[in-house]
Amino acid sequence: MPRPDPLTDALIESAELALRTLSRSARSVRPLPQDALGGEMPVLSPAERQLSGALMRVNHVGEVCAQALYAAQALTAREPGLRAKMRAAARDETDHLAWTERRLVELGDRPSLLNPLWYAGAFAIGLIAGRAGDRYSLGFVVETERQVEQHLATHLDRLPAADSASRAVVEQMKIDEGRHADAAEQAGAAPVPAPIRWLMRAAARVMTGTAHYI
Repeated sequence: MPRPDPLTDALIESAELALRTLSRSARSVRPLPQDALGGEMPVLSPAERQLSGALMRVNHVGEVCAQALYAAQALTAREPGLRAKMRAAARDETDHLAWTERRLVELGDRPSLLNPLWYAGAFAIGLIAGRAGDRYSLGFVVETERQVEQHLATHLDRLPAADSASRAVVEQMKIDEGRHADAAEQAGAAPVPAPIRWLMRAAARVMTGTAHYI
């Protein structure tokens, strides 16, 4: 019997992840954050519902990209230990993906129509980061997660005060992203050069601005 090829297995796993992500079939391991609130869902005005839907669509796009980034970086990781860490972080991001999908349904809104494009672009970026070496790949994780933390903080400021369900999701996501960044720093991340940080921020602005509407 032929021996299994680890690279082939990893490629198949990456393809399956892409299909699950883009087919909106993510399943969370942890409970939905809004379940801890108890009671009924908040009643929002049409304007509040529209704003929450747009912001949660942007957050959902971020989680689509996170699936792609972690999959690509796990695929290119040199050390098995780092590959395991990337996959563990990706499991948290799968929870986030499922939570934001669920919240979009509750708000009567939809994911971005450009999710296949976002996924493909993020996967390519993750491959580039991974090929640069494990320390630089970890550095990319740190910078990405710190930027996401800031982005989620602005959403907490912008979400309607009455939308406690969306706020609960975003707050837990923010905690998890900070934990991922801390873990990558402790694992020996190399700092990301300033021009790369600026480029990442510019790309994020384009993505979030587009996903707000499309």
